[in-house]
Amino acid sequence: MSKNLIIIALLVITGITQAQTNFEKGMNKAFELWQADKTDEAENMFERIAKAESEEWLPNYYIAQINSLKSWSEKDETVLKAQLDKAQEHIDLAMTKSEDNVELIVMQAQVLTNWVAFDGMTYGMKYGAKITELYTKAIEVSPTNPRAVFCKADWSMGSAKYFGQDTAPYCKEIEASIELFDTFKPESDFHPNWGKERAKQVSESCKE
Repeated sequence: MSKNLIIIALLVITGITQAQTNFEKGMNKAFELWQADKTDEAENMFERIAKAESEEWLPNYYIAQINSLKSWSEKDETVLKAQLDKAQEHIDLAMTKSEDNVELIVMQAQVLTNWVAFDGMTYGMKYGAKITELYTKAIEVSPTNPRAVFCKADWSMGSAKYFGQDTAPYCKEIEASIELFDTFKPESDFHPNWGKERAKQVSESCKE
């Protein structure tokens, strides 16, 4: 009896290990494609992983991030809308898998910021307060998350510049975020770990 239970347990563990291995292989491949500037192929790989690993929020997160990043330089509103609608769809999916996730809250704010960056007159009034609210919530959920601290300060700095206000307080917050980046340890090799280089760039612009 006990021998059979051990065999069953080993089969279960092997199955779990195999599933994790497939997930890790897929994620590694997607990141390799992304780093090789094969963004569309990376996005397709993340989509396949998201379908195969329905409990994992990370593939949906990266699909959203890819579409957000592509949208920063997009001038065609039809293309932009398709990208940001797709980003939103995957953020919504990810949030059903991982509630009150600081990384997803930050990504949601980033996607709304894409709209504001595209057309501040139209979307600033629509999304401005919501973006501030999201970053405030992100810091409440995780006060030491460097992306939450940096992105909130960066957004606030942009708003201050737009309205001709002093940006010095936000420069200090950017500096604080860099210290958090220095000590931050993501949960795994696949968890979000971006933002430090951008924070350094913004910090340097404060000194000019």
